[in-house]
Amino acid sequence: MADKPLYRIGELSKKAGVSPRTIDFYTSLGLIEPETRSAKNYRLYSDETLLRLKRIEQMKQDKYSLDEIRAVISAWRKVSSQEQVSSKLTDFQLHLEQLQREVKELEPVLNQLKPQQAKHLFKRIVPQTAACVEALMLLLNKSGIM
Repeated sequence: MADKPLYRIGELSKKAGVSPRTIDFYTSLGLIEPETRSAKNYRLYSDETLLRLKRIEQMKQDKYSLDEIRAVISAWRKVSSQEQVSSKLTDFQLHLEQLQREVKELEPVLNQLKPQQAKHLFKRIVPQTAACVEALMLLLNKSGIM
């Protein structure tokens, strides 16, 4: 089995599209951790860290605070042996939270629409929304959560 690639800060910085200072900052906050250290005491980061960095940056773009990001990262660390399922559920949770934010941002705009404009818009959105909610309910019922 091949060894996992490990990256020094400069390499990780380029791959993630963030500055080395950002990596230092996230490391100091405990949002990311080096996988190991080299013989010359360089911090070495894994592909997992690269993925986590990309998720953190996406969450920042989605207007999450550092405290919210820290809470989500903490939840990720409690991942069970079904890591893939947990990861998908975490992604799903993040998408739902983003949708909630977007709906709140749209609310003032929707309130200013003329009745005919609103009716036309809702005719386009409601079937997709209903199908998505129905699929979610079926999944929750099937898994015994509800």
